[in-house]
Amino acid sequence: MDELLNSRGTRVQAGVAYKQLGGDEGGGTLHGNLRKNSSAENFFFVNDTAAAAAMHSLVRHALRLHPHPRAVGGTLVKNVCGAAHLPGTRGAPRRCRGHASAAAADGAYVRAFAAARDQPDRFWAEVGRDVDWFEPWSATLRVAGELNMCHNAVDRHVESGRGEQPAIIYDSPVTGTKQIITFRELQDQVSRLAGVLVKNGVRKGDLVVIYMPMVPQAMFTMLACARIGAPHSLIFGGFAPKELSVRIDHAKPKLMVTSSFGIEPGRRVDYIPLVERALELSSHRPSKVLIYNRPNMEHVSVSPELNLDWEEEMATARPHDCVSLPSNHPLYVLYTSGTTGTPKGVVRDTAGYAAMLKWTMSNIYGLSPGDVWWAASDLGWVVGHSYICYGPLLHGNSTILYEGKPVGTPDPGAFFRVLSEHGAASMFTAPTAIRAIRQQDPGAELGKKFPLTRLRSLFLAGERCDVETLEWAKRSFGVPILDHWWQTETGSAITSTCIGLGNSLTPPAGQAGKPVPGYNVTVIDDDMREVKPGTLGNIVVRTPLPPGAALSLWQNQNLFRELYFTKFPGYYDTMDAGFVNEEGFLYIMSRSDDVINVAGHRLSAGALEEAVLQHPAVGDCAVVGLDDTLKGHVPLALCVNEEEIISEMVKLVRENIGPVAAFRRVLFVRGLPKTRSGKIPRSSLANLVNGKPYKITPTIEDPGVFADIERQVEKALRPRGA
Repeated sequence: MDELLNSRGTRVQAGVAYKQLGGDEGGGTLHGNLRKNSSAENFFFVNDTAAAAAMHSLVRHALRLHPHPRAVGGTLVKNVCGAAHLPGTRGAPRRCRGHASAAAADGAYVRAFAAARDQPDRFWAEVGRDVDWFEPWSATLRVAGELNMCHNAVDRHVESGRGEQPAIIYDSPVTGTKQIITFRELQDQVSRLAGVLVKNGVRKGDLVVIYMPMVPQAMFTMLACARIGAPHSLIFGGFAPKELSVRIDHAKPKLMVTSSFGIEPGRRVDYIPLVERALELSSHRPSKVLIYNRPNMEHVSVSPELNLDWEEEMATARPHDCVSLPSNHPLYVLYTSGTTGTPKGVVRDTAGYAAMLKWTMSNIYGLSPGDVWWAASDLGWVVGHSYICYGPLLHGNSTILYEGKPVGTPDPGAFFRVLSEHGAASMFTAPTAIRAIRQQDPGAELGKKFPLTRLRSLFLAGERCDVETLEWAKRSFGVPILDHWWQTETGSAITSTCIGLGNSLTPPAGQAGKPVPGYNVTVIDDDMREVKPGTLGNIVVRTPLPPGAALSLWQNQNLFRELYFTKFPGYYDTMDAGFVNEEGFLYIMSRSDDVINVAGHRLSAGALEEAVLQHPAVGDCAVVGLDDTLKGHVPLALCVNEEEIISEMVKLVRENIGPVAAFRRVLFVRGLPKTRSGKIPRSSLANLVNGKPYKITPTIEDPGVFADIERQVEKALRPRGA
């Protein structure tokens, strides 16, 4: 058993308490003691309540493997309390009440939040001590001190004895490849690749564009850039040449790194023609293009004056040491079009990002070094940067790099296989992935053959998760399903269930957690007045933002200020709408511009969608505002899966939202447009259904659905002769 951190930051051996209960890793022995113990509703663990909260999941493992009569429906044991001693030892505590236990466990979160709010410099200075520094900082993580991200993510672990631990677990069902890369092997690959970059003219401050699929070499390149202080800009492999050229012109990379091919289910994506076309369209030209040719496929190249071959360069490369960098040195530039269509290059610093990410791995996700972690995302998204690459490696976790899909590689059991085969302790994915699995395998039958004995939690983000999807995931994966909320600009969660700080593993359905320490979240109206609990409003964060949040937009600080800090002075504008309940849980309902005004009533598109999704015949749904001469707007639901259910949907919305929604219009479509992170561009859909010009952003996975929806709109809403 690994170590756990209690609320005071003291390390406690979870295994001590676990084994004294008769526990083993599979949970069988613990289950045996549960059956013998008539008062097995209560358990006591050494040290304080944070350790107790972390042990919830271990008890769940035992019950999941060997269901106990008291655990009807797979529910947790009632009480898990912190104590100075275990039952049967000297000074055994009295029986605790479950509510008192939960409140006490939450105390660690309350203390951390208050400390980050009231004494932020002191709080983050303490967090920063967990990072290795070449030159210690003097005042703030963003201003002083020198360090290196690659040293903290790779070399540090080799030096501390973790060299043989798996760093990257590569699982590629699209190629049938599986590979374990240890921290020592990662150090070798990254240091030599850093040497290749330096040999070819890349220096500290030079930007490198990475255009690669989900292969380990993409992570090697990110870390090699960090090693020498060259900011990287990773762009989705397979991105259209026009969009790639826009980013090349804006970033002005010294060098570009790409791959020969990307592999998607049923097709191969030729990268080199896309790169060559992008370079033709762009005015800036990198000095070289380094190409990783994928094994067992034809060898490709670009023009001789640009071409560098990965294998040839690596064969003669000299390893390069980590460069000492100022704490605010830019680590990467991540371009995001969001759903507005306006590209933005988010700049992330080194020190604040490193400190925040490492802190979140234990305090939010409840992981210990050595645990296996899986963020089922793409490296091109901020989730991939933060929680496939940097976060888990900083914390000494083994990170799963998955080149596949939730369905179709080969079936809806894929996620269950990966979790089981690699022994993941926790997972992070998007609700849209869970919906895809549910749609193809409603009973999760394919997943049942894969025991999830090590899985303790599953986190969701990227879009709002409806309650039906959340409950299905709980039943299917058998662990707490915890929705949390963050943005590309923040780099990590704004609100979450903080497992490591003792937050409840059973928060109310539909919420996205409580504010993470450092994020002082509030909900205000358009006149900057705080609204009452339960009232829909603009979600904002009081400035200053904590370490790890974006420092600027690449080459556009004025736009950075205008976008995020002008509308509500003194606040960071998240551009999301939602509300906070009486207990402090935040509910994200939609983007601010997705609020539909129906005869003066401000209604959340997300709330309307959730009501519609309660109908079992609806696989997916987007609600937008349709122009109406009387009410201003009325909701229009675009639904996937056609049935004779419109009247039933109207009834569900009336029951959940009320008649003020004036909900009567439903349009059935073959699919909904979504970005690669699962977000629906409702503003574009609203323009489409109202006959206005609309933009298809480059991150949309299947642009063809717009044409399909347009045909349906013309047929249903604007028939000929009308």
